[in-house]
Amino acid sequence: MKGWDLRSIYRPKPMKHISLLIKPASSLCNMRCRYCFYSEISALRETPSYGIMPENTIDKILDNTFIDIDDGDKITLAFQGGEPTLAGLSWFQYFVKNVNARKKDVTVNYAFQTNGLLLDEYWCEFFHDHDFLIGLSIDAGKRFHDRNRLSPVGEGTFETCLKVKALLEKNQVEYNILCVLTNEIAKDPERVWRFILNEKIRYIQFIPCLEPPDNSEKAMVQGNILRPVFFAKFYSRLLPWWINELEKDNYISVKLFDDVANYFLKGLATSCGIDGQCHNQYVIEADGSVYPCDFYCTDEYKIGNLKDNSLRELFYTEKAKEFLNEKPELPRICQSCQFLKACQGGCKRMRNVMYAAKGDVVCGFRSLLEKCLAPLEDAVRRTFLTK
Repeated sequence: MKGWDLRSIYRPKPMKHISLLIKPASSLCNMRCRYCFYSEISALRETPSYGIMPENTIDKILDNTFIDIDDGDKITLAFQGGEPTLAGLSWFQYFVKNVNARKKDVTVNYAFQTNGLLLDEYWCEFFHDHDFLIGLSIDAGKRFHDRNRLSPVGEGTFETCLKVKALLEKNQVEYNILCVLTNEIAKDPERVWRFILNEKIRYIQFIPCLEPPDNSEKAMVQGNILRPVFFAKFYSRLLPWWINELEKDNYISVKLFDDVANYFLKGLATSCGIDGQCHNQYVIEADGSVYPCDFYCTDEYKIGNLKDNSLRELFYTEKAKEFLNEKPELPRICQSCQFLKACQGGCKRMRNVMYAAKGDVVCGFRSLLEKCLAPLEDAVRRTFLTK
């Protein structure tokens, strides 16, 4: 028999960090946002909505997740939609109880993206007790928000969302603000920054408004779609104000600035696609179907079902490998870019809104880095790395 290798005894076992993005209510939603990318994506499937995830599906997907988890590992369970609150508070109580019953010593983190319309004291108590991080969708100001984020009867929802923000603060629930960055918003950074300061927002993420996946003219207001040149101008204008607050010891987390600093100063890719590499995100639809990315939840990209296979098995499917290896041809502008080695063309789904599409003579990300990378790095070094 082969003898013991003492190095294997003392070598620490590598820790895994697994993330699932779960859609408890599929594409169901109680808002009618003019720019909703998931309603456009799900409409391309043979089954646009799978309804509410049944409890027996919860049991099976957790069984097939935890089978690949060892003591000491970490798992992030994020919930998104559609609108996840439509599954009901009891659904999440059952889910968390099921997770807690697992006999493994793992660190579990919860995240929850919501429009906030159904949140009340009961929801907030639950979030607080189980350390949920809430992503609350609010576009930066009433004019922007109420133009696109509408109730089913066509009414604006800005005032309701601000009340929900106050409710989260009252109940000491951690939250971030998510704002869809439309062309209109990107052209008015001053109004956006005033909103951030007036509402005392500590964490905010801007999600580029995408073109419809089938290039149609339907549903989405075409003027909302972000263009790379306005992406660059928006963040370039924001940066000096952000640095000014940083120097006053008032750190405001603007996710893109955090991601750029992490990547170029520390070599950490804290945003999927910032290094031009796709990663399997494990998006779990309400029937257990698994997709590699939230932007690609269509039938052709389905890699399997978590009710039937473990995460490890799904990771090694041919469909999963094909998605990771699928790389669009880089536009000509990339060939002369000093940041090509780091960026590799960026996220393929964001190509037309923040990078450069085929034939473009301007890349938004390149323009941003050329103007902002040096002052951003300098500010971060002075504030964080010299203390």
